[in-house]
Amino acid sequence: MSLGHVAIIGFGAIARDLIDILAAQERAPEHVSVLVRPGREAEVRAALGGTASVTSSLDSVLAARPDVVVECAGHGAVAAFGAAVLAGGTDLIVASVGALAEAELAAGLDTAARASGAQCLVPAGAIGGIDALGAARLSGLISVDYTGTKPPGAWAGTPAEEVTDLAALTAPFTFFEGSAREAAQSYPKNANVAATLALAGLGMDRTRVRLVADPGTTENTHAFRVTSQALEFSMQLVGKPSPRNPKTSRSTVYSIARAVVNRRAAIAI
Repeated sequence: MSLGHVAIIGFGAIARDLIDILAAQERAPEHVSVLVRPGREAEVRAALGGTASVTSSLDSVLAARPDVVVECAGHGAVAAFGAAVLAGGTDLIVASVGALAEAELAAGLDTAARASGAQCLVPAGAIGGIDALGAARLSGLISVDYTGTKPPGAWAGTPAEEVTDLAALTAPFTFFEGSAREAAQSYPKNANVAATLALAGLGMDRTRVRLVADPGTTENTHAFRVTSQALEFSMQLVGKPSPRNPKTSRSTVYSIARAVVNRRAAIAI
């Protein structure tokens, strides 16, 4: 069984890699459509070489009845398109998980999904252990603490620049400590992992987050510790940065691809 019609919102680093990964699967999509900002259609069509349809109209995408829509375009895209996709009865996979830190937005997606029967799916992204965290949540969570460490360049263009001179760092520097909600809203391109852990665990306000710039690394390190009534565990994942966008771990797109593939798998794990 093929992956059917996969629609993708956005054409940045994650979307480009996702298209290539899905095309390489044994049961590749029958059709791929890409939703882009008005004015980018010709550019994206040329980049794709006819392997996907390109439009700036969400109505056109939904009229073609995709089997799933994958958001790969940032928090603004989740706000602009997420509820409409779900309200139309189409499942939505959200890459920009941090957008759900906005309580009103998250509630709108929930309402739209419940009304239509569609699902808003959150892949694990650059983190692991979500299955264990979700199970621990049912037993009663006590604490979830996350530390995200990336090279200084990955924090360029963020509020971290207001706290320290990133280029001058000679040792690891913790520039943020707070809740997952605060992290996701202040660092929308860097703190999706914190939001994912929060959704699976204690929630946006009780999940504690530290963000670190480390001049001694070229990789993105995600570490967290969970304490619950059923188990305690800690995990650390060292992700290679995306060649197209160092703010994103390369593993993120493979997690999203897995979520797409699993929708049509006879046995899914």
